[in-house]
Amino acid sequence: MAGTLFSSGDLAVDRRASFAETLAHLGDLAGAIETLSGALSLAPSWAAGWFRLGEWLESAGDTAAACEAWDEAVRADPADALGAGLKRDLARRVPVVEAMPPAFVELLFDQYAPRFEHSLRDKLAYRGPEVLLDSLRRAGRTRFGSVLDLGCGTGLMGAAIRPFCDRLSGYDLSDGMLVEAERKGIYTLLEKRDISRLEVGAERYDLILAADVFNYLGALERVVAWCAGSLADEGVLAFTVEAGEVPVHLRESRRFAHSRAYVETLLADAGFAAVQVTPCVLREERGMPVEGFAVVAAGPIARLDREGDGDVMAHA
Repeated sequence: MAGTLFSSGDLAVDRRASFAETLAHLGDLAGAIETLSGALSLAPSWAAGWFRLGEWLESAGDTAAACEAWDEAVRADPADALGAGLKRDLARRVPVVEAMPPAFVELLFDQYAPRFEHSLRDKLAYRGPEVLLDSLRRAGRTRFGSVLDLGCGTGLMGAAIRPFCDRLSGYDLSDGMLVEAERKGIYTLLEKRDISRLEVGAERYDLILAADVFNYLGALERVVAWCAGSLADEGVLAFTVEAGEVPVHLRESRRFAHSRAYVETLLADAGFAAVQVTPCVLREERGMPVEGFAVVAAGPIARLDREGDGDVMAHA
């Protein structure tokens, strides 16, 4: 897959890789591996080729060699737009990443944007926005001034919350997703932002939403601290996560799951006094429900002490 989608820049190498793909399709995995390995000897900096070789080696049962190939892919492209590091860590079963590489997330959703809503709604029975709206209603929160939709995607969550707010902003890492969201005409502001690296500014929000977003981040300490510092007095943070048994777990889907205890402890440490965690089903995957948690957290919250140096957190 990756080996055919991204050229090596060398026509002769690309032809060998194409022949390797044909061999793999015909069931000759050993021949495909040998042919692509030969091609990579001519193009050792071709990240997509190493990624594909790792996939075939894994299918052949040689996990150690697959991990070495994915290591080469990361060395060739440190931004890791293909997510080779995630594949490597899953294969080793000793994950070391705390978040998906931003370049991987951006490329994934740029490619996915045109068919995103059809896939989620019609094929995966995605219901994250409805789950969060229901959780907000049960928490007695039904009207908001300024709302921020973190990881807004094509605007599914935005469309659901728009009738209940005065101003709606959206952040996303993918240009393709932002184009689709802009077409809805519901956002006051849309910006390309990496939500794993946000810095607290002057803007304050009455509600910050993250529907099906934190499962691409892994460790949530930084983003939750940012949310706490960016909420207005009596502001609310609402988000979904996929349910896990350990604090942070990288799944075969290359998404992260989080335990309820991890989420509750994290929010308490960030200064949220009222936290509502509701088990739910977020979507279906391969015909099976994806279990998760819908979370609504309210103040008093920790926010930046404007009289300090900007790094000290003080309870409101």
